[in-house]
Amino acid sequence: MARPTTPPRFSATFDDYTLAEIHRAADTGIYDIRGAGAKRKVPHFDDLLFLGASVSRYPLEGYREACDTRVTLGTRFAEKPLELDIPITIAGMSFGSLSAQAKEALGRGASAAGTSTTTGDGGMTPEERCQSKYLVYQYLPSRYGMNPDDLRKADAIEVVVGQGAKPGGGGMLLGQKISDRVARMRTLPKGVDQRSACRHPDWTGPDDLEIKIEELREITNWQKPVFVKIGATRPYYDVALACKAGADVVVLDGMQGGTAATQEVFIEHVGIPTLAAIRPAVDALRELGLHRKVQLIVSGGIRNGADVAKALALGADAVSIGTAALVALGDNHPRWQADYEALGTTAGAYDDWHEGRDPAGISTQDPDLARRLDPVAAGRRLKNFLSVLTLEAQTIARACGKSHLRNLEPEDLVALTIEAAAMARVPLAGTNWIPGQTQTNAL
Repeated sequence: MARPTTPPRFSATFDDYTLAEIHRAADTGIYDIRGAGAKRKVPHFDDLLFLGASVSRYPLEGYREACDTRVTLGTRFAEKPLELDIPITIAGMSFGSLSAQAKEALGRGASAAGTSTTTGDGGMTPEERCQSKYLVYQYLPSRYGMNPDDLRKADAIEVVVGQGAKPGGGGMLLGQKISDRVARMRTLPKGVDQRSACRHPDWTGPDDLEIKIEELREITNWQKPVFVKIGATRPYYDVALACKAGADVVVLDGMQGGTAATQEVFIEHVGIPTLAAIRPAVDALRELGLHRKVQLIVSGGIRNGADVAKALALGADAVSIGTAALVALGDNHPRWQADYEALGTTAGAYDDWHEGRDPAGISTQDPDLARRLDPVAAGRRLKNFLSVLTLEAQTIARACGKSHLRNLEPEDLVALTIEAAAMARVPLAGTNWIPGQTQTNAL
C-alpha cells in the first residue's frame, strides 16, 4: 500500500491551525483579535427545509396573489412605532469601525427599501441621519458619542446589553481607526486603542434597566420605541427580563453575528447559535402573553431570503443584517482582489476589519481608501440586495400558502440533522420525531 504523499497532522485535536495559534501566542504574548463572525460550523438555517404546499396545502400563485411583507416595530408603549415595508433591518455598526461613506450608504439603501438602519457605538453622524428614513440610535455601555439631542433625533432607541459575537464582552477600536473626527465624537485621544465597556455603568440588573428605559422614554416624550439588544446566551431569561423592564422590541443576536474587532476566543467560544436561541426567546414571549406584542428581531448569520423566512417561521417578527449588508455595499468584492492580496489575504477571506486597511473603503478611516466607496452606488447595491431577500422570502411563503411573511410557522419546517431538529424544535425530515419531545415514527 502506498504511503501518503503528505505527512498526517499532529493529531485531530492539535490540528495545523491550533498548532499555529499556540506558536503565535507563545511568540507574541498577545491574544488574537479579529473581526467578522464565528468560523466554526454550527447548526444554522441551512439545516432546515420548508415543506411547500401540495395536496394537503394550497400554494399562492406568484405575481398574482399578494404576499405582504410589512411589519410594525414598537407597538407596546411607543406612540410612534416604526412602520417598515420589509421585515429586514440593518444592524448597528459604528462610525469608527465603518467609514462615514459606508454609514451614509447604509442609510441610503435602507431608506430606498423602506426599512431602518442603526447607529452603532460612537454616536450619530449627520450623513447617516440625513439619509436614513428610519434610524435606530444605539445606547451602549461605552456611552461614546451619546447625547440627549441625538436620542431625540432618532426614530427608535436600542439599549445594547450584549452582542452575539461577544456576549459579556466589550468592543474594540484600534488606534489606527481613531481619526480626528472619531476622537471628537467619542471624546477619546486620537490614535490610541480603545476598548468599550462590557456593561452599563449605571445599572447592575434588570430593575436598573427598567429605570433606564423609563428615563429614555421621558427624554423622548414616550414617542420612540425602545429596543433591548441581547447576545444569545440565556435567551429565555434575558428576553423575559427585557420585557419586564419595559422593552417594546427585543433584538436577539446569535453567535454567527459579526463584529468589527474582538478576541477570537470570544467569537468562537462564547454564546450560542442563532438557531438555538430563537425558540427559547419565543417561549418567554408566549408565556408572558407578549408574543407579537413585543416584537422579536433576530440577527446573526442572516444571508439570504431563505434565512429570513426561516427566522420568521420560528417566531421572529423581523431580522437584522450586518455582515451581509457590508458585502452588499461592496466589501470583499473581487475587483479589489489585488489589494487584498497585498494585505496577505483574499477578497473572500478578509476579516481584518479592525486594522483599518479595507480596500473597499468600508471598514476604514483612511481618507484615501474611504473615498473609493461611492455612497450613492453602494446604497443602490444594498437596496437591490434587500429587494432580493424580500422576493426570496415571499417566494417561499407563497409556496407554503401564506399571504403574509409573518404567517410562516414551525409547522412549515423540517430539519436535516438531529441537532437542528432539537434546536428549532421541528421534526427530523421524513419523521415526526422532534428530539427530546416526541417518539420516532416514519412518515
